[in-house]
Amino acid sequence: MEYMNQALAQAKIAFDRDEVPVGAIVVDTQTNKIIAIAHNLCEELNDPTAHAELLAIRTACNIIGSNKLPYCDLYVTLEPCPMCATAISFARIRRLYFASYDLKSGGVEHGPKIFSSSSIHHIPEIYGGIKESEAGLLMKDFFQQKRSIFNKSDIKK
Repeated sequence: MEYMNQALAQAKIAFDRDEVPVGAIVVDTQTNKIIAIAHNLCEELNDPTAHAELLAIRTACNIIGSNKLPYCDLYVTLEPCPMCATAISFARIRRLYFASYDLKSGGVEHGPKIFSSSSIHHIPEIYGGIKESEAGLLMKDFFQQKRSIFNKSDIKK
């Protein structure tokens, strides 16, 4: 739970920076230490691949000095999209913990279900729904705020 709380703290930072509020933490299970923290930076970096999961995995790989993370767990506040789920497989993440299910764009339990593909090389242990209501509320608030701003700009025209 503590690691997911830290991922949620990252999601709140993303929210405050006008990014889709997703946070991710990579934990080295051999030391039980966090080796990477990240939140979405797609808007800030003008990079559609700057998802929290990918940023955290990149940082962890650089710190460990390997493109494989078999002794690491990933905590993320939203069910990973297909791109991130594939990266999780390539990185050989041991366990994936996520908060909210993503019915629209998920790639683990919804959508293409990447880990069910016969072409996937590694399947982590998967645990979803951890602190789901808190993460879901943050996401809901973010998009309600976006819609409100969009609707107000329409009224002024």
